[in-house]
Amino acid sequence: MERSGLCGRSAGVTTLPPLFADWFASRGWSPRRHQLEMVAAAEAGSHALLVAPTGGGKTLAGFLPSLIDLAERGPRPEIGPGSGVHTLYLSPLKALTTDVERNLMTPIREIGLNIHVETRTGDTKQSKRQRQRDFPPDIMLTTPEQLALFCAWEGARAYFADLKCVVLDEVHAIWSGKRGDLLALGLARLQSFSPTMRRVGLSATIEDPDLIRGWLGPALPSPTRGEGVILVRGDPGAPAVIDVLISEGKVPWAGHTGQHAIPEVYAAIQRSRLALIFVNTRWQSEFVFQQLWAVNDDNLPIGLHHGSLAAEQRRKIEAAMARGDLRAVVCTSTLDLGIDWGDVDLVIQMAAPKGSSRLVQRIGRANHRLDEPSRALLVPASRFEMLECQAAREAVADNAFDWEPLHIGTLDTLAQHVMGLACSEAFDMQALYDEIRTCGPYRALTWEQFEEVVDFVATGGYALRTYDRFARIVRTQNGQWKVRNQHIAQRHRMNVGAIVSAGNLNVRVASRRGGASRQLIGGRKVGEAEEWYFEQLTPGDTFLFAGQVWAFQGINGTDALVTHANDKDPKVPSWGGSQFPLSTSLADRVRTMVQDRDHWRVLPPDVQEWLELQETRSVIPDAETLLVETFPRGNRHFMVAYPFEGRLAHTTLCMLLTRRLDRLGVGPLGFVVTDYSFAVWSIKPMDRIDLDALFQPDMLGDDLEAWLEESFMMKRSFRNCALISGLIERRLPGAEKTGRQVTFSTDLIYDVLRRHQPDHLLLKTARADAASGLLDVARLGQMLARIEGRIRPISLTRPSPFSVPVLVQIGRERVGGDAAEMILDESADALIAEVMDDVP
Repeated sequence: MERSGLCGRSAGVTTLPPLFADWFASRGWSPRRHQLEMVAAAEAGSHALLVAPTGGGKTLAGFLPSLIDLAERGPRPEIGPGSGVHTLYLSPLKALTTDVERNLMTPIREIGLNIHVETRTGDTKQSKRQRQRDFPPDIMLTTPEQLALFCAWEGARAYFADLKCVVLDEVHAIWSGKRGDLLALGLARLQSFSPTMRRVGLSATIEDPDLIRGWLGPALPSPTRGEGVILVRGDPGAPAVIDVLISEGKVPWAGHTGQHAIPEVYAAIQRSRLALIFVNTRWQSEFVFQQLWAVNDDNLPIGLHHGSLAAEQRRKIEAAMARGDLRAVVCTSTLDLGIDWGDVDLVIQMAAPKGSSRLVQRIGRANHRLDEPSRALLVPASRFEMLECQAAREAVADNAFDWEPLHIGTLDTLAQHVMGLACSEAFDMQALYDEIRTCGPYRALTWEQFEEVVDFVATGGYALRTYDRFARIVRTQNGQWKVRNQHIAQRHRMNVGAIVSAGNLNVRVASRRGGASRQLIGGRKVGEAEEWYFEQLTPGDTFLFAGQVWAFQGINGTDALVTHANDKDPKVPSWGGSQFPLSTSLADRVRTMVQDRDHWRVLPPDVQEWLELQETRSVIPDAETLLVETFPRGNRHFMVAYPFEGRLAHTTLCMLLTRRLDRLGVGPLGFVVTDYSFAVWSIKPMDRIDLDALFQPDMLGDDLEAWLEESFMMKRSFRNCALISGLIERRLPGAEKTGRQVTFSTDLIYDVLRRHQPDHLLLKTARADAASGLLDVARLGQMLARIEGRIRPISLTRPSPFSVPVLVQIGRERVGGDAAEMILDESADALIAEVMDDVP
């Protein structure tokens, strides 16, 4: 069902109660069509998905039916029916809950409504959490991880018995993946507590609404895509104004940070009221923040915001933005969803955005109002990134968002949910199976799979059932299942959630303990960074973190102890696994642009010349052909190809290609990848290899399985599955395991299961996760099928223009200060001179 006109509350015309109509009028507003339609959907008791542009009042539209219902409720009873949570709001970001609370309180306060609103995240103090248990707010603003914890509460059924509505904000960012699986399971549990509960999804960037509707709504006996969830579309807003910054009229051949354009970025900040400078990784945020401060001659107040900073530091930056005290904030995805900072008038994207949906979200932070155009500045770090930025601009103009694949629910996530329900109350298997099957990701779950999950939670599986520690639930006399004891329940509640990061250490400012020992102890928390990073440091080493230079002093338990330092050439923290993949839809647009000479006219002159030189020296591939160049350089022989499928898929492909090349006797020595291309180098020439045979899709069979068995990725994937499923717990009462301790434990179990139960649930899940997540096998398979029989081999005597960006990555290591870019520049200069030799 799609709602495109106005639907009446009772007489066919949607109107607001006088109290709310007067409030809109007092602000000089009229309710928007989609806001009225959301009220109508609530009157009909329907689930709804609202897709509306940023700044169009989506959040208010999601809450408006709840505010109206609560305003008409009358005095709230202190206990008993009607005293529980009325509306539960779920956001993928902690910062968004705080922002929504501030905005939601405006109509509540100005209308004079007696409605109690509170936030609850992992940062909420224990005293406030306990008060919320005893005296539930009318509206609770929280995160999916807290919902998983709610499901594991004793008394959860009574606590949520009065729940009328769940609002899922930025639903596009959370529905797919394990976090979405756990959220879908939590929604099904809430629906069992309160059968008339409505589900409401909000988003500005959905390519396929029916896919989200199928996930959002409870399953019907004969479900069709999206059935049972009304689709409400908002009117389009003013088109965004997106410019591309061409520093001094030139785009670098290679690069990844945009450092070359820092002076122009600073000038753009000077001309704006408040600019958000988005980057794609936490490492880049620290780097760009440092570079901006190096040129900040006017001493402008510039902040830093990313997920590894301490919660207190993030809140300070958010509060300073709300007060208008800052001129710019360098940030990651922690600020790119839904947050309404009214004074932001410019969004700057450093380096390519990697997806049109992400770019739309980030652009929407500027002029967060529907009728005013958002203004954005893209800063490509290289010529391939210039192509990507242009493709992203055109995708935004076409209102084309990134495609999302259909997701099947994972069994390790289901195991965590089953364990949580057993902590809350005893469950009957058949009733729980029926409930789980109402979840979109689990509609195809078989009874045999469900039995396997319950057995895993009860015993750990066949190979582990003799170990008492893995028996977490037990069967009661009436055949139901419940948690074995309260100690196990407590440990489970400490470890809920589907977000697994590498082992982190708390970064704390060190001080000396009194007494003769003068031992260093940890004080104020600055943030968190990966454990492996600090294991590479020796006491006295300096690094940049939270915008300051610190000296590493040592590790104490789960704390990295640091002191202030004044080193001007610090190292920079390097976080793994945080790079965004190039989206499939944007990659398609880039390939199409490359083959279309008429399209080149929109590109800067030097990029056009680069494309023309590539056509002269090698060839311009068409969108459905894979160009493979071979050439000698020094004492090595190179193969460079341009699939434009992203780093993950390229890395997996190179791993498999080098196995095949080794069997062919060419002696592969190594490879490097970018989002656009990859290079393999070897001892012997590769220009006479049968490329059609080399790139056969059957490499995803035995070669992939053999490599997986040998690679560390299976163990890494298994570690994540073991943590999510609860087989291994990181947090314990009064203690927390280090990343090294977790890895040691999971590696031992992995080896046991491989020997004694190779079909164990977690091994199967880990293999599937490695293929879909760490390796991007599905995308690689689609690419191999697309290019089969369509490979264009070109034998050259020297590198081509297209090959420069990937070749300069060879031998590069991340080092401190400006050295990384200096290495890149020197390598690029030498290669460019080689490529440009004899060009008039």
